[in-house]
Amino acid sequence: METLPIAKKPHAVCIPLPFQSHINAMLKLAKLLHSKGFHITFVYTEFNHERVLISRGPDSLNGLPDFRFRTIPDGLPPCDINAPQDILTLLDSITKHGLVLVRNLIAKLNDESSTSSSDPPVSCIVSDSIMSCTVEAAGELGIPQVLLWPMSVSVLMIYLHHQLIMEKDLFPLKGI
Repeated sequence: METLPIAKKPHAVCIPLPFQSHINAMLKLAKLLHSKGFHITFVYTEFNHERVLISRGPDSLNGLPDFRFRTIPDGLPPCDINAPQDILTLLDSITKHGLVLVRNLIAKLNDESSTSSSDPPVSCIVSDSIMSCTVEAAGELGIPQVLLWPMSVSVLMIYLHHQLIMEKDLFPLKGI
């Protein structure tokens, strides 16, 4: 593939839900986009960043200048890095703080772009479909957004038809 000048490269900011399976799926998509000429900024929580550094070593995230990793706080108090985080508390924190964190990160990336010839401005956000804060931030900033659904189609169907399932009293399942 032809190499584009840095200023013309599309710059995707990839933001997964901070759960391991979602991070893995987003990382695969980010690598695919990178192979097609995108500049990638992969964003995950400080907690998950520390876990990667512990498990793979301090040089594990070094690599290409146009594929970089950035962290954002998860808004939770520090905990044992080997212990799992409480899912409901984490989701609540993302709901409360995510919009400001994403907005500030995009502004910082674009500021860096204006002072550096090696970093193009953000041209799109690729995020986990459950990260509603990214949808709101993209809308406010006028940046295109792509949503990744890294779960099975059965989970998607439950998500789409949740209201109907509750209205018909189908859950919890009777007789099981």
